[in-house]
Amino acid sequence: MPRHARFVLLLLAALLGACGSVVRRASHRFADDLTVAILDQDDLGTARDGVPAYLLLIDSLIVGDPDNPDILLAGAKLYGAYAGGFVDDGERARRLAERAYGYGRRALCLTERELCAALDGSFDRFRDALEKSSPRHIAALYGFAAAWAGRIEVHTGDWDDIADLPKLEALLQHVAAFDPRYDDGGAFLYLGVLNSIRPASLGGKPDQGKAYFDKALELSGGRNQMVRVLYAQFYARLVFDQALHDRLLGEVLAADPHVPNLTLINLLAQQRARALLASGKDYF
Repeated sequence: MPRHARFVLLLLAALLGACGSVVRRASHRFADDLTVAILDQDDLGTARDGVPAYLLLIDSLIVGDPDNPDILLAGAKLYGAYAGGFVDDGERARRLAERAYGYGRRALCLTERELCAALDGSFDRFRDALEKSSPRHIAALYGFAAAWAGRIEVHTGDWDDIADLPKLEALLQHVAAFDPRYDDGGAFLYLGVLNSIRPASLGGKPDQGKAYFDKALELSGGRNQMVRVLYAQFYARLVFDQALHDRLLGEVLAADPHVPNLTLINLLAQQRARALLASGKDYF
């Protein structure tokens, strides 16, 4: 091959590599901006009707760049939020949560290969791999944990998923140890739920759950109203504390939901708070 031809090929390869890097960064930025735009939406009807189109758009970005953990995590977050916030049909919610879990797991496997390989193994193997994970990958660790929690929530009664709760709790504790303030203390919110699923007589740890919810409230500055809703739904109802239940839900309804990156979540929290207050009259 003539020298000038080899030079042209090398130059072309370098340009294509640079273009690929630019496209990759642009896709990541677009996915992030899209997620923020949806989370800042203040009309539940618009979000309910419009988000499915964006889920397909995220899918297309993942097809085009399947090894990009940032886009995979954006997909996991959006699918998980939509399944948990807008879908009442159980079978459909399970399909969407499964996709969120799949995207989150792929992102984890691209960043923490040893932990990925240990996911389906024993708890001891999982814990050992978790100890070797890097705080640089906290986004993948937390994003997968959130998707995993959503998957377990819609598979209530599945003993295989219930058996995974110790692994999920260990993962969330690890994230909290890396950075307790990550996602405004989101790891503590999930830990609060996990420890308030069962009463103490059946192995639950409601006192620990309450401590986690209080920590999540502190770290979020009280701005994330879903913390109060889940606090009331899981802890207050578990221990039959109606005064706490009604106070928390009253605070949710009295709050201004318009908070950057939390507006949609807060509006969903207020919607759920009204339903919990109504059903609470028969519960307590």
